[in-house]
Amino acid sequence: MANEYHEKEKDDGSLEKGIIEPPTHIRQTNPAFHFDAHDLDRVQRRLKQRHVQMIAIAGTIGTGLFLGSGGALASAGPLGALIAYVLVGTVAYSSLCAVGEMSTWAPISGTFPHFAARWVDPALGFATGWNYFYSNAISTPVEITAAVILLTFWDHDSKHVPLYTAIICVLVCLINIFGVRYFGESEFIFAIIKLTLIIGLLLTGLIVDLGGGPDHDRIGFRFWRNPGAVNGSGLEPNHIGLDRFLAILSVLVQAAFSFQGMELVVIAASETESPRRNITKAVGRVFWRILVFYVLGILMIGMLVAYNDDNLLSLQGNDTAASSPFVIAFTRAGIKVLPSIINAAIFTSAFSAGNSFLFCSSRVLYGLALRGQAPKFLTYCTKKGLPLYAVLVTSCFSFLSFMSVSAGSNQVFNWFVNLSTTAGFTSWFVMNVTYIRFRKGMLAQGFDIKSNAYHNRFQPYIAYWGAAWTMFFILINGFAVFWDFNASGFFTAYVNIPIFLILYLGYRIFMKTSFWKPEEMDFVTGIPTLEETEEPEIPPENFGEKIASYLF
Repeated sequence: MANEYHEKEKDDGSLEKGIIEPPTHIRQTNPAFHFDAHDLDRVQRRLKQRHVQMIAIAGTIGTGLFLGSGGALASAGPLGALIAYVLVGTVAYSSLCAVGEMSTWAPISGTFPHFAARWVDPALGFATGWNYFYSNAISTPVEITAAVILLTFWDHDSKHVPLYTAIICVLVCLINIFGVRYFGESEFIFAIIKLTLIIGLLLTGLIVDLGGGPDHDRIGFRFWRNPGAVNGSGLEPNHIGLDRFLAILSVLVQAAFSFQGMELVVIAASETESPRRNITKAVGRVFWRILVFYVLGILMIGMLVAYNDDNLLSLQGNDTAASSPFVIAFTRAGIKVLPSIINAAIFTSAFSAGNSFLFCSSRVLYGLALRGQAPKFLTYCTKKGLPLYAVLVTSCFSFLSFMSVSAGSNQVFNWFVNLSTTAGFTSWFVMNVTYIRFRKGMLAQGFDIKSNAYHNRFQPYIAYWGAAWTMFFILINGFAVFWDFNASGFFTAYVNIPIFLILYLGYRIFMKTSFWKPEEMDFVTGIPTLEETEEPEIPPENFGEKIASYLF
């Protein structure tokens, strides 16, 4: 099928005669591929530069860093947690660089699932799109539930939980229904709160560690020496080295949950002003975001709290500010005012994450519909460019958060949590594999990769790095279940693999698709030009504008 319908055209552009042969541009004209769907794309570019940059800087800072880091510390110790977060950070960075480069070439709806369909195999795009849709749609109620639990820090009456759940569900849905401008403004505010919190925690943590707290106890790296730098998993107590290695493996999954959602900034490419310039800026800053917030954050909590601290272990699963290693350390140092402030800020992080997951899943669903891989009615957009029906359908998933209220449904809800995490690995894997194929096709057709708005000079090596590690994460995700096997644990750890394969193979067989050859890939149809997307950049005129330009 992939070979049957295509046209070739030569772009003479500004090439001088006799110097270089102009590249051959392939246009796939088979209507089954819907590569001309840009003409049907009715979303509007309403996200401004400051929205995109703040989403990029603080988009993934959430409960995984503020609360989940305590579980990572308890599981693997300070050095083990640091190793896991650094490793997963490199994989997340490689994945974002890959999808960022493709998105600056083609800032259109559908993002990386469409890229997989366009440059690898239409069946892979179908499977990836639905995999990403349901993983994010399920993550929305997970974050809503986390936000409700954070409210119990102040209100311990369980009778109020259903009311809080309903209010947060409605608010998250309304922000997305009002449109992308309201989403951008809310995320801008939440990002400022998260940035203020993490910077404040890092500075306060450093002061406490150096003895500047009310108790004047200089901690330093005391806990790296006693009880030690790396904890054991308890799976192989007779083999200390292996046991510590398994502990680090167990934290990889926890760390990955903290980084997931980083691709939000490229999913919004079709609704971003000057997307090529803004996404280039955003992706370029990711390395420093990971280094400063995640790596320094994990390093700091490993200095402040011992992995066998009684408070850390007893509060695991509490999921309020009380279980945050920062709060444990500051309370012990004699600082009493912070827990409520930190809990309030973490609450906004959970709310923001639910908001973002609903946005991501609705836009991917809209992209699938544009390409004929989801019901056509989901392509409907309002006059202001809101894919209304896609948002409404996705919003229905938020009400799954009520399952956590019922004891009988709680186990199923926990399955959703694990499923959303493992599905995220699959998305990262596809991003890197798609980039590898994208690069091969670009070179085969004579395009200059370095002329793209964003290009990472370490490609394609970091894409290979990301693809290899994400495949490894998928395979070892549930390794602990083999030491104490239970069907439920095995199911939740690995069920996403057969789901993805069924989606992929089913579509491939039914639609008779095949892998695109490099010389068949379409890099032009339906992709807007620089003139269509980029607005002139206004240079800053005073000191305040220069600071704003640097930050945003």
